[in-house]
Amino acid sequence: MYEKYLKILRKDLPLGESFDILERNFRIGGRRASIFFTDGLTDGQNAQLALNYLLRITEEEMAGLSKSSSFLERLPYLDSNVIEPQKNGGAGGKTGSKANSEAGGFTEDMIDDCCKQGEQKMYSGLTLLAVEGLDKLIFMDMRDYPSRSVAEPEKEKSLRGAKDGFTENVMENVSMIRRRIRDNNLIAAYHSVGSVSKTDVVVMYMKDKVDKKLLKRLEDKIEGLSTHALTVGDQSLLERLLRSMGAYNKLNPFPRVRYSQRPDIIAAHVTEGKIAIVVDNSPTVMLLPVGIFDFLQDIDDFYFPQATGNYFRFLRTLNLLVILFLTPVYMLIIEYEEFRPEILKFFVPEEDFAVPILLQFILLELAIDGLKLASLNTPESLGMSLSVIGALILGEFSVNSGWFIPQTILCMAVVALASFTQPSIELSYGIKFSRVLMILGAGFFGAVGFAAGAVIAVLFLATTKTLSGRSYLYPLVPFKWKVLKRLLFRAEK
Repeated sequence: MYEKYLKILRKDLPLGESFDILERNFRIGGRRASIFFTDGLTDGQNAQLALNYLLRITEEEMAGLSKSSSFLERLPYLDSNVIEPQKNGGAGGKTGSKANSEAGGFTEDMIDDCCKQGEQKMYSGLTLLAVEGLDKLIFMDMRDYPSRSVAEPEKEKSLRGAKDGFTENVMENVSMIRRRIRDNNLIAAYHSVGSVSKTDVVVMYMKDKVDKKLLKRLEDKIEGLSTHALTVGDQSLLERLLRSMGAYNKLNPFPRVRYSQRPDIIAAHVTEGKIAIVVDNSPTVMLLPVGIFDFLQDIDDFYFPQATGNYFRFLRTLNLLVILFLTPVYMLIIEYEEFRPEILKFFVPEEDFAVPILLQFILLELAIDGLKLASLNTPESLGMSLSVIGALILGEFSVNSGWFIPQTILCMAVVALASFTQPSIELSYGIKFSRVLMILGAGFFGAVGFAAGAVIAVLFLATTKTLSGRSYLYPLVPFKWKVLKRLLFRAEK
């Protein structure tokens, strides 16, 4: 068996070609042994401790041992186990002469399958151990992933809440959720996605509260995904899941899952029955199923007294309306006198303007998004310079040159600032596209166009389904006041 394992592993692994894939040969109790590991993903100190014990094993202790499970009982290394072949003869349950040739009770296909499993584990940082005379491969967890330290997410800061946040290490992320939910009902189910990347994906849920039909459907779809790699992590997984579940629509900008980098947010929603999907190499965790009202909640609502939390949520809802309707309504007031109340006449420019209001708003929408993209690619030391340049170009110079009027700049500044009160960037852009649609409708067709744009946006929301098949507007459609009240107002925890 030992020779068979070595033959397959040495054939498949790029030993000698890739400098970080290594093999180390030594003797354990007089028997030949080999370990295979990925340099850079292995903790050298832990590996040295394990080797020190293995090299001290005597021939008397190894006498008569033929089962890897028996050897494992004597291995005082906590994170270690044997690799079991899959059912039905391993790789696809093949039949024929190859499958019928046995070595120590193992078919050739079963041996090959064990090696394939071992190679996958090795590339995720585990160390493989093959010992002469033992029937199965052993893996030891001595991983040391390169990762940044746990810190509060930049986008989801909290005034009084916890200051930890997810990292790119899937095990750290799972443990941060587990730390907050110390219950037997919390399940973390492991999946591997991608024939090349073999990305670790963990589905976490409370088995006594989760929608079991949705969970079964979701896990079946994850297991059945056919892809080479998750090139951009969680977003690649989400798009493939949406396609496989028949819910993908490239024209619909509203998010089907909520992203978060905060363990306390994910833990709170998981205890309510939602499902969290943790993807390796991604510092964000996906939460589903979600409707539009789930995005109105934020963690600071619960870290403050109930009255203060309700005030925060009221401001967030009010800002949502401001983001959506401020600029389209102002366009109607400017362009059409019949929609101009006396109280707002002071906000209407008295002089003529060179550039139409519609074009001004469209240019400002593009300019603000351009500045956001520029800020993402600007070194921190130059951030202030970018702010000054942006203020000069979009402020004083643009007004003096006649391109914009102060009122349109003020409206867009209010909209831009109000958008930062929304915890979800994805929902903010969904609202933005709806706002632009109403601006275009109001600019070309007046009140009728504005109403048509609003109706189209509502239809997008009404026809959108969550991944559980429920309405995106639930609990407004269908109407359930008890559930809606809990989402609109901060309830006791």
